[in-house]
Amino acid sequence: MQPWIHLDRIQVPGGGELKLSRRGDEFSIRLDTIELMNSRLSASEEALATIGYSRIADRKRPRILIGGLGMGFTLRAMLSVASPDALIVVSELLPAVVSWAKGPMASLFDGCLDDPRVRIDMTDVAKIMRDGAGAWDAILLDVDNGPDGMTQNANDSLYGMAGLAVARRALKPGGVLGVWSQGPDRDFAKRMSKAQFDVEEVKVRAHRGKSGARHVLWFGMAGGPPRKAQGSHTPR
Repeated sequence: MQPWIHLDRIQVPGGGELKLSRRGDEFSIRLDTIELMNSRLSASEEALATIGYSRIADRKRPRILIGGLGMGFTLRAMLSVASPDALIVVSELLPAVVSWAKGPMASLFDGCLDDPRVRIDMTDVAKIMRDGAGAWDAILLDVDNGPDGMTQNANDSLYGMAGLAVARRALKPGGVLGVWSQGPDRDFAKRMSKAQFDVEEVKVRAHRGKSGARHVLWFGMAGGPPRKAQGSHTPR
């Protein structure tokens, strides 16, 4: 078996080291000793895009926000199904990840960053959502290993009640919030429902085959304008 070759490493804001490695045609990104993604395991990230888009496929000029570039699995899958008039904005906070996409991992991305439908925004996805009330038809979050964030402590704010309220306000009526997770989280679907989403949980194989680990996807559909809960206030 070929050995892993270290290609690059960066310090992650908030702590930890992100490392890119290659073994033949296979790539791996690790946070310290924990593997965040591997180029052999892309089926669930692709499903996040294809299932999410199927919920809004009848819309003209759809605006789609993807949180996290990673190895581009979700982006490439979205480009394969999205209409020619779609706008796909990818939020990626780490410049090195974009550099990896254009450099060592360029074969994986296969030119998708040059698609005219794509825009990379080096801004926190939470800020993009806060600044764009009612702006998005779909928001797909794959910024970490799921609701239990690892690479950024601030990611917790995306998956708590305040973060879900921000996502709910950022969606157009009937829009969809999709969230990828490495594993189950029994409380997260309850929080999504409490945040006024109609929630569907989907389990998808990490690998395209019939065996191996299953990842979890949550899809929350936003109905009309968010209801103001009695005795509470709308988060700013």
